Amino acid sequence: MTKIQNIDKTLFTGDDLSRAFGITKKSAQVTASRYVKSNLLLRIKRDLYILPQNFKHLQEEELFSIANLIQTPSYISLTTALSYYNLTTQQTPNFVESVALKRSKQTIIKDINFNYILLKRDFYLGFIKNENFFIANPEKALADLIYLTAIGKNKADFDAVDFEKINKQQIDKYLTKSNKATKTLWQKLIKTYKL
Repeated sequence: MTKIQNIDKTLFTGDDLSRAFGITKKSAQVTASRYVKSNLLLRIKRDLYILPQNFKHLQEEELFSIANLIQTPSYISLTTALSYYNLTTQQTPNFVESVALKRSKQTIIKDINFNYILLKRDFYLGFIKNENFFIANPEKALADLIYLTAIGKNKADFDAVDFEKINKQQIDKYLTKSNKATKTLWQKLIKTYKL
C-alpha cells in the first residue's frame, strides 16, 4: 500500500500503478480491482482511481473536476452551479448536479452523488472553464433548471433563487429555442418574482 501512497497525483491510472509497483499494466489492473474491492482504492471511472483518504478531503472545485471526468462531455449546472455562485439557498449536501450530452445517469462514490441529466445538443452552451472544471454561467444554470423542471426531469424550489442578481435578458436568450412548457414556466417566474 505504501507504494500507492508514493504516487504524487490525486487521481491516478493503471499506468501509474504499474510504474509504482514495477509490474505490467495488466497486473496493475488486477491489483487495482482487488484494492477497490478491499476499499483501499476508490474507482472514479474506468482506469481512474483515488485513495479514499484523499477523496474525503477534496474541496468543492475538485469534486466538480471529478464530475466532469466521470461523464464527458458535461458541465456543472442547476442548483449546484447556482449555489456555487451564491444565487440559491437550495443545495443538497453531497450532491453534484451536471448536465451532459450522452445520457442521464447517477454515480455514487463514497457519500457523494454525482447526478447527470441529459440535455439536448441545442441547449449545450453557456458554460465556462473555471480552473479545472466546466460550469454553467449563472444565467445558464438557471435556464437549465427552468427547462429541465418544465419538462419534468428535475425539481426546483424557485423561492430559494436570488432572482435580483440574474440577468433576465440572458435567460430570455437561452430559452429562445425551448419548448412551450419552458417558456410558460419562465413567464410565470417573471410574473411571480416581478422580474
